[in-house]
Amino acid sequence: MQNALYILHQAIDAVQPATLVQNCLKFKQGLLFVNKHQYAIQPNGKIYVLAVGKAAAAMAVAVEKILGNQISGGIVVTKYGHGLPLQSLQIIEAGHPIPDTQSVIAGKAIIDFSAQLSENDIIILLLSGGASSLVADTPGCITLSELQQTFQLLLNSGANIHEMNTLRKHLSKIKGGQLAQLLMPARIITLAISDVMGDDPSVIGSGPTVPDSSTFLDAWTIVQQYSLQQRIPLSVHQYLQKGLNDVMAETPKIHDACFQKTNYYLLGNNGMALQSAKQAAEKLGYHAIIVSKQLSGEAKEAGVAIVQQALAYNGLHPACLLFGGETTVIIHGNGLGGRNQELALAAALALPEHASLQIVAAGTDGTDGPTDAAGAFTNVEQMQLARQLGVDAKAYLENNDAYHFFEKVNGLIKTGPTQTNVMDVVIVLIP
Repeated sequence: MQNALYILHQAIDAVQPATLVQNCLKFKQGLLFVNKHQYAIQPNGKIYVLAVGKAAAAMAVAVEKILGNQISGGIVVTKYGHGLPLQSLQIIEAGHPIPDTQSVIAGKAIIDFSAQLSENDIIILLLSGGASSLVADTPGCITLSELQQTFQLLLNSGANIHEMNTLRKHLSKIKGGQLAQLLMPARIITLAISDVMGDDPSVIGSGPTVPDSSTFLDAWTIVQQYSLQQRIPLSVHQYLQKGLNDVMAETPKIHDACFQKTNYYLLGNNGMALQSAKQAAEKLGYHAIIVSKQLSGEAKEAGVAIVQQALAYNGLHPACLLFGGETTVIIHGNGLGGRNQELALAAALALPEHASLQIVAAGTDGTDGPTDAAGAFTNVEQMQLARQLGVDAKAYLENNDAYHFFEKVNGLIKTGPTQTNVMDVVIVLIP
């Protein structure tokens, strides 16, 4: 299992914000360079930094090293425990995956901050996964607790990130391009680390500074798809209905004036992590294959499918099969876990007794669901230990309690916050 964990850490190291930001951002002779593009600092113009997401603090540290006293101020919002010391920026830690009071405080701070900007100013927005929850606002008559209830219902229903963020954008005055409206008339430069398949800018962090193609109708369709019409709070129901009836303004679209001075750059994604994992595996002597960059669907089903693919493998040995993406979990029980732990437990139950596979499933951000683990690893020996201990793996899976199963058999992977976030990586080693 040591090799699999080494490969995982190499994948995470490849998408560290310090490296990604330093590779794209430079400041020379009064000019700001992002990749091959240059931005002049206008007379009386200031540079501000806004950073939101699980990688926000690390991205902000990297920008401070590059720009130093050129930064006139700004706000950094990240998940609890992900904060880092900063020189000139205010930091706020908030809730994820469900917004909390701190998320609303962060949202208000950003809205208030936007009021001071002029057309000569430059805003560098550092965006990463988790932003949609970490910054929140309460539009209309909706309360925070009603937003929390709505998003918890969606999470429990197994909604994917595209669906979650479509609804988030239409229950906010910040998300879905609306931050670009707030920041006008300043220039906005967004540097993003993707935590979504396909790297769609309008989905990463709910796309606060890019055009939004989704509509209130799309949001309501998702509510109907998961049969939540009668379960969401009345205020949320009424707000969405107002949007459907054109009482509420739609999120800004591609030709809106707020996007005339916006630029967007993607710094890192899951593909970069998988490529690094592949190279690390090859250095260890494995024939490495990136099987899929589109790992999705129900975690239990994905775990079984991955084992079946590994058992059917007939290529060169030893082999390393790599999968990247993000699954979902439909909550039926009252246990503790996350999608990677659930996937690993389902995979463990699918392992034949003769199989000598080593399987690791982990989130690149270092957290999996509402737990302190990044994910879990499994193999046949672990399952034999579980039987010896009288631990019923199937019962734990049915109760969505993968965390406590792997805790009993020492299968949890705990990295702590990694300061990045590019979805999940699954590694299968075949001797």
